[in-house]
Amino acid sequence: MNNNFFDNLEKKTNVKQEDLFNLANSVSNANLQDEATVRQLIAQVAQLANKEVPKEKEDQIVEAIVNNKMPMDFASLSKMFKK
Repeated sequence: MNNNFFDNLEKKTNVKQEDLFNLANSVSNANLQDEATVRQLIAQVAQLANKEVPKEKEDQIVEAIVNNKMPMDFASLSKMFKK
């Protein structure tokens, strides 16, 4: 991948490239049918983003991922996270 992409992403999000790769590695090896694993991943993302995820929103995300009801297009994902 282009290093400029990651440099720009790091500037905009304050998340280090290494942390992004570690997160991606965690997700690629994760059992997304396991609720505890999904909750752990949500906590990791929230920590990296320095954002709090309300319990209700976490529950919605977990349910969508575990039950394979996660939208795959950006518009639907964006709408889900803005609720």
